[in-house]
Amino acid sequence: MEFSIATLLANFTDDKLVARKVLEKKLGCEDEDSLEKLHIALEVLERIGVLAKERGKYRRISEEGMIEAKLRCSSKGFCFAIQDVEGAEDIYIRESHLSNAWNGDRVLVRVLKEGSRRRSPEGEVKLILERSNHTLLARIKQVEGGFRAVPLDDRLLFELKIQANKLKLEEAIDHLAHVEVLRYPLAQYPPVGRVVQILGSDAEAAADIDLVTCKHDLSRNFPESILDAAAKLPKRLLKADLKNKLDLRNLFTFTITGINSDTKVIENAISLEKTIAGNWQLGFHIADVSHYVQPDEPLDREAIKRGRSVYLGELVLSMLPDTVADRASLVTGSDRLALSFLITISSQSGEVLEWEIQPSVINVDSNISKQQAEAILQGAATKKDSPQVIERLQNLTTIGQAIKESRLARGSLQLNLPSNHNPYYDEGSLGAVLVNDSPVRSLLMELVLLVNELIATHLSALGVPAIWRTQGTPDSEDVQEMLKLAINLGVELALEPDVDIEPLDYQQLTKAFAESPSEQVLTYLLQDTLKPAVYSTTKATHFGLALPQYTHFTAPLRRYPDLLMQRVYYQLLEHGRDRRNTRVKERVNLRHSSSHSEINWNVLAPELQQEMQSDLTRVIIQINDREKEVQEAEADLAGLQKAQLMKQRIGQVFQGVITGVQSYGFFVEIEVPAAEAATNPGVPLRVEGLVHVSSLKDDWYEYRARQQALFGRKNRASYRLGDRVSVQVKSVDYYRQQIDLVTVGSDGLVKNLGVGNVNGDISDIYLPNDLESDDLDSYADEE
Repeated sequence: MEFSIATLLANFTDDKLVARKVLEKKLGCEDEDSLEKLHIALEVLERIGVLAKERGKYRRISEEGMIEAKLRCSSKGFCFAIQDVEGAEDIYIRESHLSNAWNGDRVLVRVLKEGSRRRSPEGEVKLILERSNHTLLARIKQVEGGFRAVPLDDRLLFELKIQANKLKLEEAIDHLAHVEVLRYPLAQYPPVGRVVQILGSDAEAAADIDLVTCKHDLSRNFPESILDAAAKLPKRLLKADLKNKLDLRNLFTFTITGINSDTKVIENAISLEKTIAGNWQLGFHIADVSHYVQPDEPLDREAIKRGRSVYLGELVLSMLPDTVADRASLVTGSDRLALSFLITISSQSGEVLEWEIQPSVINVDSNISKQQAEAILQGAATKKDSPQVIERLQNLTTIGQAIKESRLARGSLQLNLPSNHNPYYDEGSLGAVLVNDSPVRSLLMELVLLVNELIATHLSALGVPAIWRTQGTPDSEDVQEMLKLAINLGVELALEPDVDIEPLDYQQLTKAFAESPSEQVLTYLLQDTLKPAVYSTTKATHFGLALPQYTHFTAPLRRYPDLLMQRVYYQLLEHGRDRRNTRVKERVNLRHSSSHSEINWNVLAPELQQEMQSDLTRVIIQINDREKEVQEAEADLAGLQKAQLMKQRIGQVFQGVITGVQSYGFFVEIEVPAAEAATNPGVPLRVEGLVHVSSLKDDWYEYRARQQALFGRKNRASYRLGDRVSVQVKSVDYYRQQIDLVTVGSDGLVKNLGVGNVNGDISDIYLPNDLESDDLDSYADEE
């Protein structure tokens, strides 16, 4: 089993001593080679003062001024170490202090110079904790005595020596290739790589899926050892597996499939019955994946390595092998283990009255497709449709609407933005619900959000550690800047600058924006003020959902935090104390919401509480890193597809709206008609391009940041945020996903009179997201 220094050090929390045997198990070191690597790593970390050895065990040494961070570099060679802590300063790293670390690597940094009001602190890389670039895209060139690979990513400022293999490298000269890194730079020795696949003469000749999977090191196949481990899973449930499980096999349950590309994965089933009291009992049943994927076993280590399933168009790179999905998925006509949320909802008000979370065995009665479900909800059911499903879906629509109204009443955000086809049916990476025109997706989303909310409330009330999904409150300064720009767009709104922003404030803003002709741009401005949602072991609020605590629980086959939370719940059931002490006869039902008001003692023993907290802390950074990587890969594919689409439309004129203005030009979002958007059939494709100031040759334009506008000195023409403009597609850089536009006059001709100005450098706009151009420029001046 391969492991990194980061995953090794993640096992050291709370200044605890850790035995080598424990590390061997956690890291999956089972053969002589991996055991030897672990021995060497521990010895080196001890020598350089990162670990201390006491009584045959190891302890992490905390040193002031040493910080774990992730490197973000620019093509100019300037790098910053980005800390994981929100609001922490980025640390500038000179090229001479990189110690052979590359862009994206996780590193241990020593602070050399404290920051000042205008400058970031400076540091040096003390240790490379984890390499980010195991493979890369590169162009092959021939040099004296062999071949070299030049990375396409211009933030990787090096060349790799290519090791000869069976491929004919002479035929790959000047071609694009997928290169595996065999050895990273060591002292004066350059990195060494091996050509895995020749992709084409250039980026456009390669398949977009190949580009994305190679660039982001996404494996399309599982190792044989993982497939073997999956194949050994039991094919049938034994009587022992059903012990202490609530038998719900007689309960009518159904599933809805075809909403995403994961056709083999069926994680959720639904039931709906009337109670004796006349209320509704909503059953939301989640596949019990934790029964099959045990901690620190090969399948578990592969799952955390992948983090989540990746959706690249029709291609799905699953978190777990299909065999696991075959065993755990809630298929029809087969006994399956589940965690069942049995939620009692008032038939009068739609209010959640109580709930319980039961390990169960179910047998799904019916499966319907998304199309069938939508036809039923639109009153177009056929004779083939089950009457029981029809009745339940119709009643669920009413219940879903009540859940939605309750969610909105507390301040949950709902933004009118293009749907990103989130395959998890929840709040997505934005942390806010997007308006969806599919009634089935909307219904499932409300149910998923409710279940995630209830499990978070339950664990919080019982004081159980968890992987929380959190989203911070927007910064007041960002909100005030947004409101100033809104005034420029004709929306007069104000919030007290010294008062904490509340979700309900944002909800009022979205309502006001909806009445403006500039709703699209205003919603983008509001979106930019939202902080990213992240996973955390520290309980905190979720701003977009207006919840004091929230977690992910409903997708354990496709998302690792959800699988972890299943294990947490089972720990609660197995080890939780349901009475204050043994002298008390009456027990509290830890599976039921009624327990919240009855418990006034520590449900978990302190030692177990601390152990669980440490186990979750051990993986939290890896989970968040992986989520970002997957999001970048999925966004990359969408960007390539948009670039390819616009490459075929060079010279065409489109209507668009200005969504951003900078000194170097303005961004225009154009809408490609649904009929032309081959990558998204039936859905208009929104594409953003840049009109650079150098193309505005009818005048000299000045940038005014406060108004978010460019103003002409002579003709008084202006380009403002929210303006509608006609633009022509001038050029497209496919690999960089850059679309250059030029403005078009009312006569349909490109505006190209006179001599224009260039008051911005085009390279400034293509910096990594974490780097500000002002920061880089200040360091560039010094250099």
